[in-house]
Amino acid sequence: MTGLVQSALGGGRALLVGWILPSLINVLIFGFVVVPKLSSFTSLEAEKGQAAIFGLVATAVLGLVLAALQTPLYRVLEGYRGWPRRLAHARRRHHLARKHLLRNRVDALALTEQERAGHLTATDESVLAAFRAHPIISRYLTADIRKGDAWFALLNEQLHRYPVDDRQVTPTRLGNAIRRFEEYGYDRYRLDSQVLWHELNAVVPDMARQQTDEARMSVDFFVSLLYGHLLVVAAAIADLALGNAARPWLVAATIAVLPPLTLLWYRLAVVATDEWAGAVRAMVNLGRHPLAAALGLTIPDGVAEERTMWHLASDLVRSGFHPGQTALDSYRTALGESSARGEPTPTQPALPTARPSPAADDTSPS
Repeated sequence: MTGLVQSALGGGRALLVGWILPSLINVLIFGFVVVPKLSSFTSLEAEKGQAAIFGLVATAVLGLVLAALQTPLYRVLEGYRGWPRRLAHARRRHHLARKHLLRNRVDALALTEQERAGHLTATDESVLAAFRAHPIISRYLTADIRKGDAWFALLNEQLHRYPVDDRQVTPTRLGNAIRRFEEYGYDRYRLDSQVLWHELNAVVPDMARQQTDEARMSVDFFVSLLYGHLLVVAAAIADLALGNAARPWLVAATIAVLPPLTLLWYRLAVVATDEWAGAVRAMVNLGRHPLAAALGLTIPDGVAEERTMWHLASDLVRSGFHPGQTALDSYRTALGESSARGEPTPTQPALPTARPSPAADDTSPS
């Protein structure tokens, strides 16, 4: 909490815009609807000072509390915490099916375009024929073709909000939208950005770090607004149930309007992750070379060897040293030498096909 206060006093724009501003919106709704007498929002002309003090104090407290609790708050929306096991499994199966359907629709549209251009191979012809014979995909394909290229781009955008690896799919849209860039470094380079996040954040260019902070700020804004709405609704329900509402009709209207708005903020948070994903992707792509240099490692020329090196380095940080990690010696930079590029010839250990469960990671950018 002290760090959050220091960040706010030091001009932490991410904290102010991501958590304080939406808290102000919810405090104003709460003050006007639930506690108009306590907040003095109904008589601003007579008691401007009291209303201002109420608004500032309540906004600061709510914003700082939500910011301090952001990790568990995100975990609930991502589907890692607070979900009954059966419901979580059912929603995960739903999103797996949705991801596969989007993949098939995108592939079918791409093959159709190749067919129109006359570039379809014999193998692709059989695949397209299978798509057209499928009772569900064929129906979607007919409608997708009519909607044109813009619709194809939108389908691609929706597909790219899912992790590449099916085993990383989570029960919620927001969880999948975040998981896709949490797994990016591992999927491409075996660089586990979840484990090496703080090291990566320390060595990337300032512009890349700033882009990540600003991109996350938009998602934080909608998440804070969502949770604030839920708190206002809970207070309004209690106020109405106890018979203390000064304007019952306004309280009832608030209870009816805010829940649908939370769904809207959730959808906007999912869309806002696109910028966040791009910023994290840039951090991984631009930061692997300075990260390797900072760790005293030399990135090899081959992609397969680089993946082996990052797997070993990530595993060393994640789980500690074991004898198999001596293979990392082949990538270590000799004292006084540059770590730009080298030609190590290590014995490559077998790489795992999936990284550890995301629920076990506490150092994520989310």
